[in-house]
Amino acid sequence: MVIQFHREVSESDVREALKEFIGEIYQRPPLRSSVKRTLRTRRIYYIELIEHTGKYSVVRVGCQAGTYMRKLAHDLGLVLGVGAHMRELRRTRTGPFKEDETLVRLQELSEALYLWRTENDERMLRRIIMPVEVAVSHIPKILILDSAVDAIAHGASLAVPGISMLMKNIRKNTMVAIMSLKGELVALGTALYDAEEIADMSRGIVVKTKRVYMKPGIYPRAWRKKK
Repeated sequence: MVIQFHREVSESDVREALKEFIGEIYQRPPLRSSVKRTLRTRRIYYIELIEHTGKYSVVRVGCQAGTYMRKLAHDLGLVLGVGAHMRELRRTRTGPFKEDETLVRLQELSEALYLWRTENDERMLRRIIMPVEVAVSHIPKILILDSAVDAIAHGASLAVPGISMLMKNIRKNTMVAIMSLKGELVALGTALYDAEEIADMSRGIVVKTKRVYMKPGIYPRAWRKKK
């Protein structure tokens, strides 16, 4: 991110001010935002000052999803007493994706599609287009029985009897990926209990389904509609 200060400020002052924003911070979304403007907390994992000259600073920020960078720049200007705004923003990572490992140009995608259509060569296309499961590789997972897949694919929440295996790092009120035994992404949901609590349960709803990715009918239906 490139931050433009409204008056010149020293590099040492910028470095000291940035330290105040590491950890949990309060943010109110800016006026031009798609969410309700209520005060909320977000976590800043690190802020690195890459370069500073006069009125401009280049910083690298690692933060929790939903953090507004332009608000962070504005608040930094308030702390320094000179005012500031975000001049440029470049996203270098999101979830498991990094720009130096997974980023491709549209030209490369076009070439890969051309090779597949004209020469039936799909090697380049397979390298560029990754399975949706890659996008949830960093999210705690619950594996479900084949008999439960179609119900989840229809939007049902996950109950204990449908679970085959779960990861130990699942925490209450956090996102989990609901996977088939073959490793296919079925849905994303919110865990209603910690992993330890789920392991001790014999019945009840443990994950509220939020978004379904698998189409119904791929797995055999093992549930009945309510009359």
